[in-house]
Amino acid sequence: MRSPKRLAAVRLLPCIRCGNPDSQAAHSNSAKHGKGRGIKADDAYTVPLCHSCHSQFDQYKLGSRAESEKLFESWLVKTELMLSKSDEECF
Repeated sequence: MRSPKRLAAVRLLPCIRCGNPDSQAAHSNSAKHGKGRGIKADDAYTVPLCHSCHSQFDQYKLGSRAESEKLFESWLVKTELMLSKSDEECF
């Protein structure tokens, strides 16, 4: 599923790893989130990562595949909290 609204909101958040304010919406690299050969994971499984952290994550320079999946899961939880907090601030 694609969600331009979610991608835009994620890009407004700082990098979940280093805090860089210039972030990208990084998709999960896990098949359980819909990732496949040439297929991006569902947009619901995106976190804010700067270009450098995104590149390191995609190249498994932050750990093994299993370690990267675990790291992504923790980032996803934090991202959801950050998004809900930014929604609350709008009201």
